Amino acid sequence: MTTLSERISQSAFDGSRLRVVLLLDLFDGAQKQFLEAYEHMRNSVASVPGHISDQLCQSIENPSQWLITSEWESAPPFLAWVNSEAHVETVQPLHSCVKDTRSLRFSVLRETGQAFSVSPEQQVRTGLQPVPRVGDGVVRHALTFTVKPGSEKAVAKILAGYTSPAARVDDSTRLRRTSLFMHGNRVVRAIEVQGDLMAALRHVSRQPEVRAVEEAINPYLEQDRDLDDPNSARLFFTRAALPAVHHVSSEGPTPGEVNRHALFYRAKEDCGLAVARMLAQQDEAAAENRSPIVSSTVFQRDDIVVRLIDVTGPLDDRPVLALGIQGPRKAATLARLLVDGDELPDVPQAREGDARIKRYVTRADMQLVTDRYAPPES
Repeated sequence: MTTLSERISQSAFDGSRLRVVLLLDLFDGAQKQFLEAYEHMRNSVASVPGHISDQLCQSIENPSQWLITSEWESAPPFLAWVNSEAHVETVQPLHSCVKDTRSLRFSVLRETGQAFSVSPEQQVRTGLQPVPRVGDGVVRHALTFTVKPGSEKAVAKILAGYTSPAARVDDSTRLRRTSLFMHGNRVVRAIEVQGDLMAALRHVSRQPEVRAVEEAINPYLEQDRDLDDPNSARLFFTRAALPAVHHVSSEGPTPGEVNRHALFYRAKEDCGLAVARMLAQQDEAAAENRSPIVSSTVFQRDDIVVRLIDVTGPLDDRPVLALGIQGPRKAATLARLLVDGDELPDVPQAREGDARIKRYVTRADMQLVTDRYAPPES
């Protein structure tokens, strides 16, 4: 019998195959243009490493509704492609014929012809995930962008002073929490949504108080955008997407006050995925041992890695745990993957009292600009 993992958990690193479902609603009369764009996209995607197959389907009830499904060897190659500049260019022709889209991503747990109970050996061979995870109904996502050097204080003041939008989106979706951090001139906005993430993002973008803040920071952005131009706005937010690749929350009640921190990891070129995978493994192990880290979410895009942690007590009480380098050679492993990794000690096992690790954690700890919970529904 399959055993459920009791911890709240999500991961792109469980080795299971990935099924991606893209729902599309076309503009009237755009079918021919859409098919031409799809053929171009299909040929491009076919050569992407990790891609297995895809299908294009048209509704038998409403010809304007289409469905694209694709299968991937695992989640990491898909995430690497969907968040790349190549993907942005590939899907550009679709924008003029597609009215609305919704993307859904699923791990493959069971399929016809495979045994219900999957051994570890079978999992490697079939790519099936043997143990379902327990969810909490929360979708976690982040956006990141850079501002012009020298404008950091002005941007932080603008971002800290906005009025929170209404939490309720619809009967099934509401905003739960928004945490905003800065590290130098990089901004990271982490969002927690109960329900449909895309519905929540559209809801937020239409709120006048949010739009006013976005317009106010426009002059300071390193990447220009025009929020009145749908293509410009879409391109900006596509490039700003920083998806959650792993999340784990420990079981049971949490003792004491919990503080939220975001740690910024400057991965070397093409090492971002390896950094994220290592941190995910460290956080899974920490959750099993009831550590001071109550929950952890790893966000990764290309070589940008941000780890959001809720921790009891001061961060510098357990810098080794906070950085994710517990265990033999973990500090050395992480050091090889980071741009500034030579600042970490090259020791067989990192010690909590090491001054170099404390200094590194202090530098990696992002400045918290604002952290807002949605008020409870009346």
